[in-house]
Amino acid sequence: MDLTRMKQMAAAPAKTAILYRMVTQQHTCPYGIKAKDLLRRSGYEVEDHLLTSRAEIDTFKSKHLVATTPQVFIAGERVGGYDDLARRLGRPQANPNKLSYGPVVALFGMAGAMAVAGSYAASGAAFTPRAAEWFVAFSMCLLALMKLRDVRGFTTMFLGYDLLAQRWVPYATIYPFAEGLAGLLMVAGALTFVSVPIALFIGTIGAVSVFKAVYIDRRQLKCACVGGDSNVPLGFISLTENLMMIGMAVWMIARPH
Repeated sequence: MDLTRMKQMAAAPAKTAILYRMVTQQHTCPYGIKAKDLLRRSGYEVEDHLLTSRAEIDTFKSKHLVATTPQVFIAGERVGGYDDLARRLGRPQANPNKLSYGPVVALFGMAGAMAVAGSYAASGAAFTPRAAEWFVAFSMCLLALMKLRDVRGFTTMFLGYDLLAQRWVPYATIYPFAEGLAGLLMVAGALTFVSVPIALFIGTIGAVSVFKAVYIDRRQLKCACVGGDSNVPLGFISLTENLMMIGMAVWMIARPH
């Protein structure tokens, strides 16, 4: 590269973006912060304009004929808000309505890590039969917790496929409490005569319900396993949750004491 070209590049202005975002005493727009961070990570110098009052925000929206902030301008062109900016820079955001197994994978991953950590703390060994038991039990507790965040939402989705709940609606409300109780007792290794029947019962009903809905009726449904607001498809993972409960119950009966 010749000296003239190098001087031209050195003299060229840096990429600059103009950002207007809401920062008031009552609210700091998180998308404005994300837009500023994305611009900087993409090599832009950011001319950051803060809209600090309702009057400033309304005036800005009226002037630029926009309904929301933040708004980004690059090279005199209005790019739009954070999602528009992400697309412009080749970093489109994931569709929040897209079906995904991500939440279940994260939950089982955390349950597995907790089980290994607990086993190591208790015995000095990470991978033990007790760790395997705890993995299932912790998974049950975490799955119950996700359902209990919004019991009404869970029951609405659960009624779409569970055979017992469709015939006796209160079962949909009882289910997450029963799953959580069985999981806790299995973690403690206590009251097996309570935890085993519960796990066998709800696991068997759940497995039959999922198998019928997915593999016999071929229905395209969302699973309520991680709560009523999930986009997890009903299928193999949902069936696995129930089979794990059944397997754990059988193991607790058959294991040597």
